[in-house]
Amino acid sequence: MDMRKLGRTNIDVTSVCLGTMTWGKQNTEVEAHEQLDYALERGINFIDVAEMYPVPGEAETQGRTETYIGNWIEARKNRDKYILATKVTGRSGMTWTRDGDVPMTRHTPAQIDEAVEKSLKRLKTDYIDLYQLHWPDRAIPGFGFHSYQDYDESEMVPFEDILGALHRHVEKGNIRHIGLSNETAWATMKFLQLADQKGWPRMASNQCVYSLVARRFDYERAEIAMREDVGLLAYSPLAMGLLTGKYDGGDKPEDSRWAKFPTFLGRYDISHEAVRDCNDTARRLGLTPTQFALKFVESRQFVTSNIIGATSMAQLKENIDAHEIDWTKDMEKEAARIHKTHRSPAA
Repeated sequence: MDMRKLGRTNIDVTSVCLGTMTWGKQNTEVEAHEQLDYALERGINFIDVAEMYPVPGEAETQGRTETYIGNWIEARKNRDKYILATKVTGRSGMTWTRDGDVPMTRHTPAQIDEAVEKSLKRLKTDYIDLYQLHWPDRAIPGFGFHSYQDYDESEMVPFEDILGALHRHVEKGNIRHIGLSNETAWATMKFLQLADQKGWPRMASNQCVYSLVARRFDYERAEIAMREDVGLLAYSPLAMGLLTGKYDGGDKPEDSRWAKFPTFLGRYDISHEAVRDCNDTARRLGLTPTQFALKFVESRQFVTSNIIGATSMAQLKENIDAHEIDWTKDMEKEAARIHKTHRSPAA
């Protein structure tokens, strides 16, 4: 795997990042620690988590993933060996993430302060390398939407308040760098403009869905990633497992995410023809569907790191191994054909 610069920071991260969102629901703490140890042994230096994990988000399990990682950090005493990223929950009804009576989670300075301190405590660390806004504070659909609907701008927390709160935590040393997630091109540029005006930290990355069947990042945010150094941290590169081929026969394995949490795959309901095309194409190229899907994402110039997740060690090994193949002209030609044919069915 490659080493790639995280935005305009002095941090180099591996082009493969270990995702953790199943830990605490589909994975035990022992399994989480085993995955962390193995990922570092394989050379991965980048770990991504969020305060709301595991998913789907629930009051009973919220924060458990960070706690698992924190216990591992305390036991291994190797905090300088990897880059740790986490996220603050966006506008939502997951009020259990906050103390007291709040009508919803928002990116107010007070809620950001609370979220940072709680994550530091659960993670048992003095600092977070990359702190991300998990999804926008604005009243827009953050996941799986196909058309824009405007919102009341007066109800949004001002960007200056959000960035100012993050800036203060950077000054305190709680966080080193900041990033976005599921963010639009417009807001990304507004944050960058404000950072330039105020001399505050720049957004270093934008974590968004990206795969062979979800390529809307290409349309405008990719140019921002390239020109403004706000690289993509790509999540769901295997389309929640659809691009592994394990669902091709129509079966849903009992322990699979599709069987356990069917509504969580809603953004892929209309992409089945495209998924079959991707997986069949991989096999014609002499690849596994996993290899084709993961190497495609890593091969994009605007991708800083490809976030892989696994519920078993066998899956984790396969996912890491998939990045070791060479991306060829024939693969690129087929990926382009797939996109031209299906036009990013998943949002």
